[in-house]
Amino acid sequence: MAQTADRIRAALAESIRVKQATADECADAIASAADRLIASFERGGKLLCFGNGGSASDAQHIASEFVGRYVDDRPALPAIALPANSSETTAIGNDYGFDHTFVRGIEAHARPGDVALAFSTSGNSGNVLAAVDSARERGVETIGLLGKGGGKLAGVVDCAIVVPSDDTPRIQEAHIAIGHLFCELVEAALFDEGESSGSS
Repeated sequence: MAQTADRIRAALAESIRVKQATADECADAIASAADRLIASFERGGKLLCFGNGGSASDAQHIASEFVGRYVDDRPALPAIALPANSSETTAIGNDYGFDHTFVRGIEAHARPGDVALAFSTSGNSGNVLAAVDSARERGVETIGLLGKGGGKLAGVVDCAIVVPSDDTPRIQEAHIAIGHLFCELVEAALFDEGESSGSS
């Protein structure tokens, strides 16, 4: 029991350390990304989120906060998680190859003035890179939530937020914290403050 508790404390301490390092090193990039989201929503744009594995779930989580609500009761905001439709994703992967799994979603939904939010702990996922390239060809601004030095994506997205860690779980925990900050900053900028209660 004592050994288990020590492991828990160590993991939580590392998560805290990574988040503090993210605050120290990435606050300006997070603010820049939030400004891009705010401007896009103000002009009628939408958010397209995507990533693989746990990052696919993170993309769905953040998209749902915009469509539903984060904290405040306010109008829904247009956000789509490209990995959410498993039939679509598997059909595209089967018919076109795995690297096209998100490209087709970008082709279907992305318009100039939208924002694409790419989640990748390594920054090197082929299908995420391909989707970012497709988004930029369509006049869509791109944001990368990354880790492990940023990988290839850091050099191609318009705004790279690179969590300073090589530990995938800790990176993903920071990505969710950053996604929540996006929601908080967008709500504060676009909607009046009022009575609020958190979502589940």
